[in-house]
Amino acid sequence: MNGAELLVQCLENEGVTTVFGIPGEENLAFLEALRTSKIRLILTRHEQAAGFMAATYGRLTGNPGVCLSTLGPGATNFVTAVSYCLLGGMPVLFITGQKPIKKSKQGRFQILDVVSMMEPLTKFTKQVVNAGTIPAMIRDMFRIAVNGKSGPVHMELPEDIAAEEIDCIPFPKNTPLFPIANPEAILQAAQLIREAKYPLILFGAAANRNHICPLAKELIQATGLYFFTTQMGKGVVDEHSPNCLGTAALSDHDYIHCAIDRADVIINIGYDVVEKPPFFMNSGTMKVIHIHFAPADIDEVYFPQHEVLGDIGHSLLALKDALSGMKRVNNDFFHRIQKEINEHVFQDQGHDCFPNTPQRIVNDIKKTVADSSIISLDNGMYKIWFARNYKATQSHSLLLDNALATMGAGLPVAIGAKLVHPEKQVIAVCGDGGFMMNSQELETAVRLDLHLIIIVLRDNGYGMIKWKQRGMGFPGFGLDFANPNFIQYAESYGAKGYKITENDTFTSQLSDCLNKPGVHLIEVPVDYSENEKVFLKELQNKTCLF
Repeated sequence: MNGAELLVQCLENEGVTTVFGIPGEENLAFLEALRTSKIRLILTRHEQAAGFMAATYGRLTGNPGVCLSTLGPGATNFVTAVSYCLLGGMPVLFITGQKPIKKSKQGRFQILDVVSMMEPLTKFTKQVVNAGTIPAMIRDMFRIAVNGKSGPVHMELPEDIAAEEIDCIPFPKNTPLFPIANPEAILQAAQLIREAKYPLILFGAAANRNHICPLAKELIQATGLYFFTTQMGKGVVDEHSPNCLGTAALSDHDYIHCAIDRADVIINIGYDVVEKPPFFMNSGTMKVIHIHFAPADIDEVYFPQHEVLGDIGHSLLALKDALSGMKRVNNDFFHRIQKEINEHVFQDQGHDCFPNTPQRIVNDIKKTVADSSIISLDNGMYKIWFARNYKATQSHSLLLDNALATMGAGLPVAIGAKLVHPEKQVIAVCGDGGFMMNSQELETAVRLDLHLIIIVLRDNGYGMIKWKQRGMGFPGFGLDFANPNFIQYAESYGAKGYKITENDTFTSQLSDCLNKPGVHLIEVPVDYSENEKVFLKELQNKTCLF
């Protein structure tokens, strides 16, 4: 066989079922090998979108997603998606093509040093210079992608190496077990918690893994400790739990920070400093326990006093056992804070008029979709409202990015989620700015015959930056734009388009779309004046003397 055929065999050996991407002429041998394989090729309209889809596959399954591009501009279009995977901890193998390396008659045409470009953005990157090394390289890359904090790896496959005749077979696949924490570290953490008056648990992104979530729930039930989450930690434990204080959607001054400021020990489970800080540490009486696969990255806002390093699931199980028989702490203060959060966050729907407020939109979606549904968020002001006001019931039921926090991911992520979970309702919620950055993937969704709903929140501007601009006392400038007719735009791709023009019609339209097959786009005007009312006035005037 040739190198490309060997590569496809190795991918099949790793359990790969789908490759996302856009081939170029340098990938034609690989494309031909895919044609006769069991692996499905999902052709996208932009390489960045292919990377987001592969990242979502990795995020939801725990196994590396795979995506493909050609050399030069195809590879550079991967950069944002690779960065998204690196910061977000999502395992993906990025494969890029290259001109022949042994003999080429095209000079430097389209040639960039892609391996060097990918080096600071990946866990591992390498060019294949001999087809015989492909089996070892693939096995190694798949291991690296998921070991410790998951992330992206990159392989460059030159055209002549792909065509090279070789007699090799894939390496056997094995699943290594993660190292476990030192028992003494567990006992010390348990002692800190036992001595605390106001211990509080935080779940971060790395806790949102299938084998960790059940153990996290057991820890909460066994100890009675209250918990909150980062934006990417939502759903680790059902947020309807009586011990849940919600999500730190802001870094400070929200109702939840009354509880955080009172806490004398915070148990950070799976938190990574690439997530926007859910609170700012100080050198006062608060102590932080870092429970993670890897040591903490110390900086001025995060410097935990104790670390428990090793498989997080095992650490939670061991910590639960170490806390067995612990006297239940007095949670009266946290309970009072929870009542305030329920009243001011989860029961607040903003004003009852049109256009809809962010709170009303979040509430309408929550009461209309199934608990098992997946909501994919692009990046914009609404992401804070969803993180704050939407109670996630399951792991990865609210997909958002608060690490790279890139715009343009909402629709591709929803497509990836629907391909992984075709049985679930999948809804993308995008701002008009973020949606237009990868809106061409509507054609991909239609071509794949997906049942998918895209909600476009329209305010004709970059709403989050406007909020920041006003908060800093600057006059409005440079952040407004025009939009296409979204209904006609969706229909031009073969999707269905709808526009909400009055209050109380959104839920009925969404419900109707959930019950009809096909790709549906719903345009929903949004009133972001609530940003100033809640975040710049209400929260600044609150007290924690509940």
